[in-house]
Amino acid sequence: QVDWHTSRTRIESIRNQKMLARTTNTLSRCNKWNMFHSLSMRTLSSVAGNSSLVKNSFANHKGIFASSSPIRLDFSSLAAVDRETSEESDTSSKFIPTASRKYEFFQNVEVTPDGIAIIRFDNPSKKVNTISFKLKDEAEKLWNAEIHHNAHVKGVVFTSGKPDGFIAGADIFDIQSLQNKEEVIPLIESATKFFQHLKSKGVPLVCAINGPALGGGLEWALWCDYRICTDSPKTKLGLPEVKLGLLPGFGGTQNLHKIVGLQKAMDMMLTGKDVRPKQAKKMGLVDLVVAPQSLEQVAIDTAKGLANGTIKKSSGVKKNLQDRIVEDTPFGRYFMWQTIDKMVKKNTNGNYPAPFAIIDAVKYGMEHPQGDAKFKFERESFAKLAATKESEALIGIFDGTTQLKKHTYGDVAHPIHKVAVLGSGLMGSGIAQVTAEKGYEVLLKDRDDASVARGLSYVNENWGRKLKRKKMSTFEFNINSSNIVPLTDDTESWKKHFGRADLVIEAVFEDIELKRKIVAQMEELTPDHCVFATNTSAIPIADIAKGAKRPDQIIGMHYFSPVPQMPLLEIIPHDSTSDATKAAAFEVGMKQGKTCIEVKDVPGFYVNRCLGPFLVEVSALVRDGVGLEELDLAAKNFGMPVGPIDLADNVGIDVVYHVASFLSRADLGNRMSGGDITFLEEMVKKGWLGKKSNKGFYTYQGKKKTISNDVKSYINSYREKNLGLKEEEVQNRLMSRFINEAAKCLEDEIIANPVVGDIGLVFGTGFAPFKGGPFRYLDSFGVEGYVSMMNRLADNYGPQFEPCQLLRDYAASGKKFH
Repeated sequence: QVDWHTSRTRIESIRNQKMLARTTNTLSRCNKWNMFHSLSMRTLSSVAGNSSLVKNSFANHKGIFASSSPIRLDFSSLAAVDRETSEESDTSSKFIPTASRKYEFFQNVEVTPDGIAIIRFDNPSKKVNTISFKLKDEAEKLWNAEIHHNAHVKGVVFTSGKPDGFIAGADIFDIQSLQNKEEVIPLIESATKFFQHLKSKGVPLVCAINGPALGGGLEWALWCDYRICTDSPKTKLGLPEVKLGLLPGFGGTQNLHKIVGLQKAMDMMLTGKDVRPKQAKKMGLVDLVVAPQSLEQVAIDTAKGLANGTIKKSSGVKKNLQDRIVEDTPFGRYFMWQTIDKMVKKNTNGNYPAPFAIIDAVKYGMEHPQGDAKFKFERESFAKLAATKESEALIGIFDGTTQLKKHTYGDVAHPIHKVAVLGSGLMGSGIAQVTAEKGYEVLLKDRDDASVARGLSYVNENWGRKLKRKKMSTFEFNINSSNIVPLTDDTESWKKHFGRADLVIEAVFEDIELKRKIVAQMEELTPDHCVFATNTSAIPIADIAKGAKRPDQIIGMHYFSPVPQMPLLEIIPHDSTSDATKAAAFEVGMKQGKTCIEVKDVPGFYVNRCLGPFLVEVSALVRDGVGLEELDLAAKNFGMPVGPIDLADNVGIDVVYHVASFLSRADLGNRMSGGDITFLEEMVKKGWLGKKSNKGFYTYQGKKKTISNDVKSYINSYREKNLGLKEEEVQNRLMSRFINEAAKCLEDEIIANPVVGDIGLVFGTGFAPFKGGPFRYLDSFGVEGYVSMMNRLADNYGPQFEPCQLLRDYAASGKKFH
């Protein structure tokens, strides 16, 4: 028996903890996860046999494409810079120096009586500091005018004039604006020579970091003699260029491994992950960790100590015997590179050139340690990567996600503090988790104690894993747990709790009458200002709102499973939804860490509407003799992180069948023809629901999955013929149904523009990120060629392959989507 009744003393304790958390600002934001499967680096011992000297050297290193969700793309480590902000300097009036403000990107230089110069990065026109070539030119001017020839300067401290940020990275649109990417080579060369010029002064350089030091910001710090960072939760260090299909271009591939060691350097550069202060100190990336309040003074004292010899320069991490053998001997290094190369090939499937370029740049530098050759190789490699379609695609996704962080609906009508979640299944409990983590009070309600207990168990298991991996502190675990109030039909006070809810999110079974009943009940119980959001995966919102008293406060918030990992949220207003209700949905969704896209209120909305024809084609391909594993392999070789069979098992066969059957009865016409989804219905009847029942298309035993004999027998009974289709034909049939529907959604104004379309399918289904989404892929492939291919498929297989009118129009005119 679960006791949900909490004493008044416990409640007061929880409130005090919350107040303490707010006061001390110790709650850090929940880190986003990447898009690919969790894969740890194999130990070198598995490559080198029984050699104990190299055992477990990579055991704790995760690969670049490492995560628990197969379709998570994480740009949280990248500079929070949008195109509009990046171009401010071009559109605003020209900077005019004054006595109080000599520089555009820096505060005036301050020199202490002891000769320590303090250079503070600070562009007042931007929220964050970023590295640009314009900043580099001004930095060179500042250095030569005030530092280089000033004999009084004995040391230099680089820090930021912004309270919570050092440098958030390089201004990526600097690079993107160049038509010929080779033009970046001399620009990077001039930056490298500038850093070398700084060193030639011969005085100690100290970098004082509070807040993000990412990309070019960390590379600047790596040229310094000493690095100090604060213990602020906002402080993080990293080289995330790989996430944009690039490599660190300001010396990062050459300087990082000398400081932290080869293995840790490769881990940082190939994953693009953040390093927090405690770990940064442990690995030698920084020399000191201090409180934010004392950062600048400690940095000044350190520079003074370095100048007079009382403090020694940083010598990098001290390697243990195992690391020395792995990194500093030909034998160990050979097997280390072999292991890295093997894992990168496995996890990228050869689709991402940046990791291989990073490896080559580091290796070249180690083979040519003297002179400028290593930096020349690095910048030339950067230029080559910048010109690739993969980098263009990934930058396009990054740019798109940044654009989608804004909406035009103004402020919410009433502040949202308390969020009620109806239904504690996987979706409901996942929604409760991501909501509680952001400080909302969450009412999690289901019909009985057992149901709510299962939901809480799911949430606590997820938080327990974070706790174990040190992604969450015990204090944060306790605060998050206290944010969830479990309620059941038998809880006497549940109606009183709901009487104070600001937002209700229902995540119950897909039954329109049930949802309408819940709407009516919530309108009776909740305050007049309360917004009602439905998590339906396909039912039109207007149909759910029919007969409601407050239809203007009803909206769709369609999350994707598993909610804690999946980054996308579809927000679906119906014709009567007010702007204030839309603003509320966007506010909560963005605070939950979701990338929000607005979608027209039609059956299936956007993502599931595209998946409908795709799923029908899966059934057609199975009918035509394509094996289940062949289907998954074909999709993965196209660039999808998981195949359709694997995807169906993870989402749930019952959910897939419901969506496909619902869309078959909707308004898609011929686009839902060509296959037969009734074989999914039989699987549901057999209880083969996928991973959640340990059996779907695959049978699951721990981490192992196989296709059982009874599933093989069932699939064979459905198969009509074997056309002996080649992989390319399988890919064309499968993906064209998907891509054509995305284009049809744009044609019908279900989505606002190609950017929304690309982000929706990359973040909602895992559409090959290195292709940039369906519309960027069409631009790359050529719309005319794609239409010709679809016409051929239509001739061979039926009208379900006929390209939509928008594709025909673009093919005829030669237009591009981007």
